[in-house]
Amino acid sequence: MSTLEIIAVLVNVLGVWLTARRIRWCWPVSVVAVLLYAWIFYDAKLYSDTLLQGIFAVLQGYGWWRWSQGGLSEGKVHVARLSLREGLLGLLCGAVGAVLLGGLMVRFTDAAVPWVDASLTAFSLVASVWAARKYVASWWLWIVLDVIYVGLFLFKDLQLTAALYAGFVVLAIYGLRAWQQDLKSQEQPGPVDSTSGELIR
Repeated sequence: MSTLEIIAVLVNVLGVWLTARRIRWCWPVSVVAVLLYAWIFYDAKLYSDTLLQGIFAVLQGYGWWRWSQGGLSEGKVHVARLSLREGLLGLLCGAVGAVLLGGLMVRFTDAAVPWVDASLTAFSLVASVWAARKYVASWWLWIVLDVIYVGLFLFKDLQLTAALYAGFVVLAIYGLRAWQQDLKSQEQPGPVDSTSGELIR
């Protein structure tokens, strides 16, 4: 456990909490977190996750842009359902990415756990894109990934990071429930104007 890991944990927790609360400042906070973890993962020879952090840094900009495009209510973004077609396409992209990245890591690096690392990396990108597009289903994928990450980090003797990801599981469950409730309230029709018969927005 290092000072760098402690700082990275604290910044990550803040970023996930802001995401669960649908506050768009989660994205710049998460930029700081991913840069810190890029160094930590490189030192642990988790090269796919190191690469993932660099891609995450770019995705934070995409997420910030998407969450800034209207759909705000009291400073919070509106959430949406993931269509079956887009969900299957995302999972397919994750599987293809896992195979390609895992093969590269096996052939060209001394990665500690190339296939697990590559799979988690590929599907984390899918979850990040879904989160940027404000899909509630992103939390389901994050829950699965974070549980597996806990085991990986325990294996790599990154106990504090494993504890962080265990906390992420709890935060993801909280985020899922909060976004589900928000989606439900969004989809409920508003009060009707008795004179015009139109919904009051």
